[in-house]
Parts: sequence; C-alpha cells; structure tokens
Amino acid sequence: MNADAEADADADADADVIASLGEELAVLGVRPGATLLVHASLRRVAAGPDAVLAALRTALGPEGTLVVPTFTAGNSDTSPAYRDRTRNMTTDQIRAMREQMPAFDPDETPSEGMGRLAEAVRCAGGRVRSAHPQTSFAAVGARAGELLAVHDENCHLGERSPLGPLYAAGALVLLLGVGFEVCSAFHLGEYRVPGAPRRTYRCVVRRDGERSWIEYEDVALDDSDFGALGADFEKQDAARSHPVVRGGRVGAAHARLFPLGAAVDFATAWLAGKRSLHVFTDPSQIAARFLH
Repeated sequence: MNADAEADADADADADVIASLGEELAVLGVRPGATLLVHASLRRVAAGPDAVLAALRTALGPEGTLVVPTFTAGNSDTSPAYRDRTRNMTTDQIRAMREQMPAFDPDETPSEGMGRLAEAVRCAGGRVRSAHPQTSFAAVGARAGELLAVHDENCHLGERSPLGPLYAAGALVLLLGVGFEVCSAFHLGEYRVPGAPRRTYRCVVRRDGERSWIEYEDVALDDSDFGALGADFEKQDAARSHPVVRGGRVGAAHARLFPLGAAVDFATAWLAGKRSLHVFTDPSQIAARFLH
C-alpha cells in the first residue's frame, strides 16, 4: 500500500471512530446546542484526542459549546506538591527552583494533569481560555467567549468563575471514563456553604512580559470527599421517578451525563451537612488534589 492509500485508510478509520463516538454520545443524551463541561480519560475511552474532540463538536453542533478544565499547579508555592519537592532542599536550592517556576500565561501555559482532551481544546483554533492563573477553563463553540469572560483572581471555582455562568446557562457535565472524584462543578457547592474555610494562595504569573508573584485569599478547596458525594448524588437520583443522571458507554469507557445545576445543588446541601463536622487544624493542607 502506498503512502496516499495508507493516509486514506487512516482517514476512513478516524471517520468511523468519530461517527461511532458521536452516535454513542447522542444515545447518552448529548444534544445539538447544549453547553457541556467535560472531564475525560482518553486512555479509558480508547480513542485519540482529535477523534474525541471532533465527535463532541459534531454532537454539540455549531450552536453548542464545549468546556474543559485547564488547571495549572506548577506555578504555585503554596501547594502540597511544592512542599513535597522542596522538603529536603537548601535555601539556595529553593530560591533557584522558584526562579525557574513557569509563570502562567493564558495564551501559552499548558494545563497540568487535566488530560489530552483538555489540551486538545486548549490548543484548538478559536478557543477561549479564562484568565485565572491556577484554575482556568478553555472552551470552543458558540458561547465560549460569553461563559469564560469572567474569572476573578480570588475566585478559583465560585460564582465569579466560569462555573457560575455554566450553572446559569443550564450546562451539562460529562464524565467520560472518570469518576465524580474529579467533578469540578462540585466545587461551586463549596462556595455556597456558609462559613466555608478560607486560605491564602500564591502563584507566579506573567504580566506585560514580566514575572510577578501574586497572593490572594479564597475558599480552601477540598475534593477529598467528592467520590462519596458523587455516590450519594447518583444514589438519590436513581430513586427519583425521573432520574437526571444518565449512564452509558462511549468508546471503551463508562460515561455519565447530568445537569451541572442538579449536581451543584445537591453538593451544596450535602457539603453543608458533612463539612460542618470537620475541624480544619491546618488550612494550608487543604486543597484539591489536581489544583494546588
């Protein structure tokens, strides 16, 4: 087989994968015009980022919007990861490492630990990225600019982050080969719990071509119980006469699709009851695993 024939065969195979994924997304309930926040493990889907991105965009159509988290943790010196890296370092070694830490630039900085689909969206033509130096989101589609326009520096994942507009827009959440443990929408519930603990965050950013360290106070993010939260959300939903959580297969992965608003409302009530029993003795240790 010559090179052109091989290329045609690969294109046909990719088209088949995209079509198959698109059909499965439609069966799950992804509809044209929807706004969709996606967390995905493509290793479990057993498909490449380009194919999954194409299938999602086809399923959503020209009026739909695809949103992904593009969080970054490597530019923070208030993170558990930073403390682990510097635990046995000398003062000079720590100073040298801080000088080399990458400053966040929304146009250039890759996401960290968010997966290949998130990076595919971040690098896609016409994408929009929110401005937060630690918990940015990227989006493509009709409402990308509108939904990601506001992301306050001292609001990782609250009302003044893209999660607020996504809630108001009636967005859906798609967990594709991943569990509730990584459901970023639950964090909006943390902000809605009265008296949520707060902590100080610090990170390095690039502004006007210069590196600059910034410090701000925000809710102490904690996703350690999101697995249990999600299990209770799904269990309660299954007992409803009209469940809102839909499950199925997409590629080789199990997928869940549900309204972001329903998940946030449940999380707010659940966290208000559960977290009131917690005693936070060291706020510097509280943070989402994939954030800081």
